[in-house]
Amino acid sequence: MKRLSSLLTATIFAISLFAGGNTENSEIRIPEQFELREIIQGKYWPKRYSAIVPMADGEHFARMNSERSMILKCSFKDGAVVDTIFDVASARGFSEKRIDGYQFSPDESRMLIQTNTRSIYRRSFTAEHYIFTRKNNKVEPLSENGAQQVPKFSPDGTMIAFVRDNNIFVVKLLFNNSESQITTDGEKGKIINGIPDWVYEEEFSTNCSYDWSADSKMIAYIKYDESDVMNYDMPMYIPTQSKVEYEPYVAPYSYKYPVAGADNSKVSVHTFDIKSRVTRRLKLEIDEENYIPRIIFTSDPQMLAVVTLNRHQSIMDIFAANPLSGICKRILREESDTYLNESAYSKLKFYDKYFVLNSERSGYNQLYLYTTEGSFVRPITEGNFEVLSFIGWDKAKNEYYYSSNEGSPLRSNIYKINAKGKKTRLTKNDGTNSAIFSTGFKYFINTFDNLNTPPVVTTNDSKGNVIETLIDNKALSEKLAGKVQYTKEFFTFTNSEGIEINGWMVKPMSFCESNKYPVIMYQYSGPYSQEVKDTWNTGMYPGATFEGYMASNGYIMVCIDGRGTGGRGTEFGKCTYMKLGYYEPRDQVEAAKYLGTLPYVDKENIGIWGWSFGGYNTIMSMSQEQNVFKAGVAIAAPTDWRFYDTVYTERFMRTPKENKEGYDLGSAIVNVEKLNGKLLMIHGTADDNVHFRNMLRYVHVACQAGKMIEMAIYPDSNHSIYFGANTRYQVFERMSKFFIENLDNNQK
Repeated sequence: MKRLSSLLTATIFAISLFAGGNTENSEIRIPEQFELREIIQGKYWPKRYSAIVPMADGEHFARMNSERSMILKCSFKDGAVVDTIFDVASARGFSEKRIDGYQFSPDESRMLIQTNTRSIYRRSFTAEHYIFTRKNNKVEPLSENGAQQVPKFSPDGTMIAFVRDNNIFVVKLLFNNSESQITTDGEKGKIINGIPDWVYEEEFSTNCSYDWSADSKMIAYIKYDESDVMNYDMPMYIPTQSKVEYEPYVAPYSYKYPVAGADNSKVSVHTFDIKSRVTRRLKLEIDEENYIPRIIFTSDPQMLAVVTLNRHQSIMDIFAANPLSGICKRILREESDTYLNESAYSKLKFYDKYFVLNSERSGYNQLYLYTTEGSFVRPITEGNFEVLSFIGWDKAKNEYYYSSNEGSPLRSNIYKINAKGKKTRLTKNDGTNSAIFSTGFKYFINTFDNLNTPPVVTTNDSKGNVIETLIDNKALSEKLAGKVQYTKEFFTFTNSEGIEINGWMVKPMSFCESNKYPVIMYQYSGPYSQEVKDTWNTGMYPGATFEGYMASNGYIMVCIDGRGTGGRGTEFGKCTYMKLGYYEPRDQVEAAKYLGTLPYVDKENIGIWGWSFGGYNTIMSMSQEQNVFKAGVAIAAPTDWRFYDTVYTERFMRTPKENKEGYDLGSAIVNVEKLNGKLLMIHGTADDNVHFRNMLRYVHVACQAGKMIEMAIYPDSNHSIYFGANTRYQVFERMSKFFIENLDNNQK
C-alpha cells in the first residue's frame, strides 16, 4: 500500500457564532461537555432507514417506519412513500403495538410479520410470526403451538417452513394453514434439525440450516448430533430481568460448547419430500470431522449445493447433490496453505447455470465465475485490492455489481463490471459506501459516510447519479455542533520490519503541539478485522463520540490495525496463522513507541484497551519485553485459546495437540509473569462466547505470580455486557475512571 501523502485531518465542527442584530448583542454558544451516559444510550446515533427490502417491480422498496408500527412502500426513484403496506393500527386480527421484522412471499401477496422476538445467541432468536394477507388486510398466527425460528416461504408461496424445539414444521396455506411436523427426533442437547448448533451459528455466521427446492416439492436440511459435544454450565444469579428475588439455588444454564481439539457435532444432510413424506439421507462421503457450513438449493430442483470444509478449514468442497437419489458429485475444490475465509462459502451465489465464487487465490479476495457443473469460466474481477461483497448479476446486461476497497484499504465504493472487464465506479464520494439495488438494477440506495461525515442516504440511478437525498443527518450534525469539538485524523507509521501500519487519532479541541498528552489506544486486532476505515462508524460508538468524550478530558485516543487484520490481502492478513498473539501485540507496542516519539505525546502515560480479541491483545501487549503501557483494560477477553471454540480457534491455530508451541506462545495465562502495568479486567458471568473462566483462570495465575489485577464482574451479562438498564454505562464509566486515575494528565 502507498503511504498516505498527508494526514487526513478535519475539525468536526467549529464553535458557532450566532448574530443577535449587532456585535455588542452577539451571543457565543459555549460548547457543552459530552455526557457519557448519553453516548452509551445512543443519543448520537445517526438516523437510518430500517429493514429495507427491494420489491419485485423494480421501482419500489419496503421499509419500516421509525416507530416500527408500519411497513411502507416507497419509490426507488425519489424515496417517496406511495403506500402503507401494513399498519399495526388497522390490520385485522392484530393486537401488537409494534413489529420486529417482516418478509414477503415470492409474489408479495402475503407477508410474515415478526413480533415478540427473544434472543438466544448472537444470531438466533425465537419470535411469534403472523401471516398477513395484503388483499384482505387480515392477520393470522403462523402457529398456535409456540414461538418459531427461521420461517421461510416456499418458492411457490403456498407453504411456510419453520423450526421449533429443534424440529422442522410446515404450514400449508392452501389447507387452512394446517401444520405438520417434518422431523421428530429433535431434542435439546442431542439432535438439532434445520438450525445450527452454537459453534456453527457463532463461527459460520448463520442461524438457518435448511432450504426449499425451487419447485417447492422438497426441503433439505442439516441434522446436528451434538450428543458427544461437551456441556458448559454457567451459574445464573438473577432469577428474572425485571426484579431481584431471593432464591437459595438458581439453576445453571447449560449448553453445548466444543473447545479447541474437542468433539464437534456430527452433521449429515437430509431431504424431505413434501408429497410422499419420505426422508432421505444424502450419500455424502466426507470425513466425520468435516464441517457443512452451507446447503443451497439451486434453480434446478434436482441440484442441491452442499459445501463442506475439512476440520482445518483449508479445503472447501462443493458437491452437487440429487435430493431424490442422494448421490453427491464434487464440482469444485478450493484450497489454501493456511485457511479459507468465511467469504468463500458465506458469499457463494448460484444462478441458473453459473455460480460466483469469492476466492483469495491471487492473494486478494476476488470474484470468479464457474458453471454449475464446476467448469471455470473466467475471473470477474482482478487486482491488488479486496472485493468486500458481491452484490449481484444483471443477467440482461451481463454486468456484475460488487463493492471493493480499490484505491485504499480505508475506503469502499460500489462498482459494476461487464463480461469484457469494463469497470465503472458508481459511487462518487470518498469514504465508505454501501448499496441496496432495486430488482433489475435500475436504481440503488447508497449510504455514504466518512470519518467526518455522518451517513447520507440517497437514491441513485444505474449510472450512480444522485436522484434524491433521503437522509442527510443534519440534525445529528447540529446536535454535535453544540458539544466540545475534537479532531479525527488518519496516520501511518512503519514498524521495525518495514511494514506500514494504518491508524487513526482523535485529539481534543484545545490541542497544542507544545503540550504533552497521555494516550489511550483502542484496538480489536482479530484476524481479518478492520477498525481503521474512513467511516463515521469509527471507535466504539458512531462518530467516535466515546473517544471525543475522553479527548475532552485531555487524552489523545488512537487506534491502529496491526498485522493480521483485514483489507490488505493474505500476506498481511494471514501472517498470524498458527501463532495468534505474536505479531498483534508487537505492532501495538511499536505503535506506542512511535507515538512516544511525537512531540505532543507523553510516552510515560500510554494506556491500551479492547473488547473480546481486543481484550486478549490488550493483555498480550502488556506482556511484552518492552514495557510501554502504563495501564490497560481488557473486556470479555480470552486468556488461553484452549478455552475457546473449535471452529474459530482451529481455523487460525489448528488443535492444541498439533500446535502446542503456538498455543503456549499466544497464551496470556502462560505468559502472565511478563505482565507489566496496571490491568483492569471486565467480564460478564453469563458470557456464552468467551467464558467467564477465562478471567478467573487468569486472575488466579496472576495472583500466584504476584500480579495485582483489578476486576469488574457483571452477573448474568453475556459477551456484550448489556444485562440491566445501567450495566453498559457502568462498564464505560468504570473504564474511563480507571484510565483517568492511572494515566497522569497535566491537561485535565
